[in-house]
Amino acid sequence: MHLIDFLSRDRVQAHVHCAGSHALLAQAAALLGKGGERELQTQILEALEAREALGSTGLGRGVAIPHARLGVDMQPTAALLQLHPAVDFAAQDGVQVDLVLALIIPERFSDAHLSLLAQTAELMSDPDILIDLRAASDSRQLYERLHKHCVALGEA
Repeated sequence: MHLIDFLSRDRVQAHVHCAGSHALLAQAAALLGKGGERELQTQILEALEAREALGSTGLGRGVAIPHARLGVDMQPTAALLQLHPAVDFAAQDGVQVDLVLALIIPERFSDAHLSLLAQTAELMSDPDILIDLRAASDSRQLYERLHKHCVALGEA
């Protein structure tokens, strides 16, 4: 199970404007629930907010990985957002977030949850990858760059 398998091109957006952390989570939930009912997007948003209430998923260096488990029948799903401008996401290093890789993982994928989080954290902790993702000029290029790095890390 690889991260890139759960990230479709239509769930990658560059130059997203969000007024704050709540708007960021709402945008991530909309992408994660894309193609589903509005109720699914609401459930995803509530799950992401509940997880953030436990502690920020801001990794530092301008990166956040909001994630949650959800008791619905769906596949694990990822979304990537490149924000402009960056928003405060209560990261420990105090740096505002401009790259967000959000995950929603159904509860039945118990082993996959930690594996996907580990892959995501490894990927989004590499300074060279972050520079490359931030330099993407549009959503298509952002997806292609992430895909290239996942392949290079042996994730695809």
